[in-house]
Amino acid sequence: MKQLGNLAIICALRSDILLQIQGARISLHLGEGPQKKHLALNWDDDTTISKIINEINFGKYKQRRE
Repeated sequence: MKQLGNLAIICALRSDILLQIQGARISLHLGEGPQKKHLALNWDDDTTISKIINEINFGKYKQRRE
């Protein structure tokens, strides 16, 4: 639950990420076009949310500069 706010801030800064919260579930849509990925997880899963934040900032979902 502590990492949900951090995830929301990061997603708000990126036009290629859609964050939805419904009930106790988070739905993330990452990327654009046919390469778009969908992730679903519980809103209070801080460990997984931290890993996703790391991937968005530094890993496979990092925003590519052209």
